[in-house]
Amino acid sequence: MQSKVEGLFIGTPKPFRGDSASAIARDPVEGPVELGWTGFEGDQVADPVHHGGWDKAVHLYPSDHYPFWREKLPDHDRLERFGAFGENITASGFTEDEVKIGDRFRMGDALVEISHGRQPCWKLDHHFGRPDMMATIVNTGRCGLYLRVIEQGAVAAGDAIERTERPDHDWTVARAFALLIQPGKRDPGALKDLAQLETLAEAWRQRARGLAGG
Repeated sequence: MQSKVEGLFIGTPKPFRGDSASAIARDPVEGPVELGWTGFEGDQVADPVHHGGWDKAVHLYPSDHYPFWREKLPDHDRLERFGAFGENITASGFTEDEVKIGDRFRMGDALVEISHGRQPCWKLDHHFGRPDMMATIVNTGRCGLYLRVIEQGAVAAGDAIERTERPDHDWTVARAFALLIQPGKRDPGALKDLAQLETLAEAWRQRARGLAGG
């Protein structure tokens, strides 16, 4: 699988709603940016409990989803360019049913690994000015994904992205998201299997263990 960085975005926390803050309104960056263990140089998060850190160093959103959103929300100004979902990277080919937990990619000079999908929150509703964004993302599985950094390095818009390693299991981001986040009956056996997946983000491993009953 080969792709490219179609957009690279950096942000800092800004007032959001009431006394809340968010860095979801990130700005496009030209030229190389250093990607370290916990994210891009200059990029910050407002809520370090739920964003950032080792398992959430990079938020990637597939450009493949933008036509769906532009049809659903015609003329919405946030969808005029990539970066609308607060992602650091926009790239094609990273749809949730195509990529697996533990897939590794060379992205610019950095090596990254898929750790889990993004669990949406109310801030997306407020960001888009719609009460159903979070629910639509959950129901359609267009969640985007998080990457951890295996090798640090510079990344720039336009850089190639090439898969270097493909794990031998069937846990796509879509399958894990459906089991852990989407409503429906839970399969205890699948939950226990998922909880043992070492490349899955620890937060989702804990959620799998909890849903499986320990």
